[in-house]
Amino acid sequence: MGSSKATRFLLLHFFVAFYFMHQFSAAGTGVDAQQTAQLQVNASVGRPIPETLFGIFFEEINHAGAGGLWAELVSNRGFEAGGQNVPSNIDPWSIIGDQSSIIVSTDRSSCFERNKIALRMEVLCDSKGSNLCPSSGVGISNPGFWGMNIEQGKTYKVVLYVRSFGSINVTVSLTSSNGLQTLAAANIIASDVSNWTKAEVLLEAKGTNHNSRLQLTTSNKGVIWFDQVSAMPLDSYKGHGFRSELVEMLENIKPQFIRFPGGCFVEGEWLRNAFRWKESIGPWEERPGHFGDVWMYWTDDGIGYFEFLQLAEDIGARPVWVFNNGISHQDQVDTSSILPFVQEALDGIEFARGASDSTWGSVRAAMGHPEPFDLKYVAVGNEDCGKKNYRGMHTLVNHGEGNYLKFYDAIKRAYPDIKIISNCDGSSSPLDHPADYYDYHVYTSANDMFARAHKFDRTSRNGPKAFVSEYAVTGKDAGTGSLLAALAEAGFLIGLEKNSDIVEMASYAPLFVNSNDRRWNPDAIVFNSAQQYGTPSYWVQQFFRESSGATLLSSTLQTNSSSLIASAVKWKNAADGNSYIKIKIVNFGSSKVNLKVVVDGLGLNSIQLSGSTKTVLTSANLMDENSFNDPKKVFPAQSLLENADKEMDVVLSPYSVSSFDLATASNDIIRLPEKDSSSRSSF
Repeated sequence: MGSSKATRFLLLHFFVAFYFMHQFSAAGTGVDAQQTAQLQVNASVGRPIPETLFGIFFEEINHAGAGGLWAELVSNRGFEAGGQNVPSNIDPWSIIGDQSSIIVSTDRSSCFERNKIALRMEVLCDSKGSNLCPSSGVGISNPGFWGMNIEQGKTYKVVLYVRSFGSINVTVSLTSSNGLQTLAAANIIASDVSNWTKAEVLLEAKGTNHNSRLQLTTSNKGVIWFDQVSAMPLDSYKGHGFRSELVEMLENIKPQFIRFPGGCFVEGEWLRNAFRWKESIGPWEERPGHFGDVWMYWTDDGIGYFEFLQLAEDIGARPVWVFNNGISHQDQVDTSSILPFVQEALDGIEFARGASDSTWGSVRAAMGHPEPFDLKYVAVGNEDCGKKNYRGMHTLVNHGEGNYLKFYDAIKRAYPDIKIISNCDGSSSPLDHPADYYDYHVYTSANDMFARAHKFDRTSRNGPKAFVSEYAVTGKDAGTGSLLAALAEAGFLIGLEKNSDIVEMASYAPLFVNSNDRRWNPDAIVFNSAQQYGTPSYWVQQFFRESSGATLLSSTLQTNSSSLIASAVKWKNAADGNSYIKIKIVNFGSSKVNLKVVVDGLGLNSIQLSGSTKTVLTSANLMDENSFNDPKKVFPAQSLLENADKEMDVVLSPYSVSSFDLATASNDIIRLPEKDSSSRSSF
């Protein structure tokens, strides 16, 4: 995701949106211009779809990780977000008490060398004498990321580092945003904390409040220093620190890979602010964090390189690591000076894959994962193909070597099995450099996205495979997640599925958005501290979750409409051993379509009524969206397919994506077609 895409995101597609809404309105007011079509499926001829076809792309954008997927509740937990100079801004921390009772500042006294800023709290009032503290004490509070979601019965672990020259009695509490409702509290009492001391408390919530805060308060006069204050729910996903309900939404679409951690986040507007993996590993207290200057917010890098690898393993997805290749939006490293960056990438691969006694593999093992992670895909940068130093100066007389080739050669020498992804697009013309995959990004209008279903029909089948790592309908057509956008994307994905002999990986972007920090529209999953929902684009992913590793069947759609696109796959449900033929059809037009489906190449009684279903995604208006108040306004509706058979007549609603899942006997033989080296897809 890059600045060029952001420009396209801002373009307004008034005409397209008006046209489609007008047509849809006409279809719903009595205009009955029904069409007919026929889909012929040959269930005995097919080819395997890559196991990697559909996955997800995570970028730290929209507070997707910090305050989202990563379950840390405290924002600016190390007080570093205000910078390394003191005094500094402690936002979003607030002071509890007035200037006669408390003075709060920052200094460089922390015990952590890579993040020296600590908070100094001087309490002027006392529990006795003439200057009494308020009954509830004075101190500091943190609202988290637009409010902490605290739920009754759940337990939260608070960790902090504290220092004082005297004894302390600090109350750690979870309260309502105004401090009047106490949900959980515990006291840290110590007589000797003259050296930095780690303190931990477990807080069990006695009530629920979706807009809570963490408080550290006292009524004792003196000076107390705090640093690295963390609060995490104990029920994170698999105990690994991820917000369970958000990970479960990822699991529901069965992603076969996860590309991380960006995007522009990897590049940085300037290299000094680019994501650097070595700064994001090790004990969380020692991670310096950094300011993401593309999306303009601070992250403490609690969700770092190790955590991304762990997440991929936890959800059974292949990790696809995007690393910086010495190029940002505004500056870049000359190829003559790139070797330290190359070594950093090699070290990152060793961290993921190296033996537990290797230099960087031992660091991974010390973090609790002695066995290597299954890292087999890396991307050399993000959207950098047009930058001067990426490919070098290629002219008739100068074939200069750029940064990319330095990375490619070094990685292939050390790890010949790793698949390397180039930022350059090879869909229209061959690359001028070696690669296993080329990256293809598209953010566009709904009409154009639907038309791009045929983008790869005539792409050469020779050379690298395609990785469509970022795609989405944007602009007016998309709103903050419309049905119109989802339908166009569904058509595009059917096109990718039918061209999966050349397209091996595809992922929507962006994945997450905190509704309080929309840096990009639309997104697949919307959340706040307590709620989440999928946009129509998310629910479209459900139609393709069985495609990876399935068999693409030969199919022919007979129609005079350019608004229909269809595919058919056969897949086996590992849970029950049953086999299914899934027929997907997008009707991108304003008229109903009477469709005759004919499935050839099956034995007698191969299709079974029991287990056969129909799923439809549509809505009353093309621009309908989901919301926290109506999270399933646009939602796949599933029903029994009562006329399931080798020949059946079905009706396709206007502006809809439909899936017909036919339960079949599992012993049918599928014949693979002869290899076709031409540039045309045969399916």
